[in-house]
Amino acid sequence: MGKLEISSMYYVAAALLVLSGLFYSASHHELGQFGANVCSYGSTFCDNPVVVFTGGALAAAWGMFVSIK
Repeated sequence: MGKLEISSMYYVAAALLVLSGLFYSASHHELGQFGANVCSYGSTFCDNPVVVFTGGALAAAWGMFVSIK
């Protein structure tokens, strides 16, 4: 059960890091119409994608902290 919890934390961290890249690209108008749609639903995250990146970094750090034996 411990391995499942640790690996799921890394999946969450990876998903948040990918989402931060998506919001960053959308905020810089690099994704065309898809980016405009993303920013219309998540304008706060398009304005500050570092918030999502920080969440991903904290999730990864927490996953490493929990896995220390």
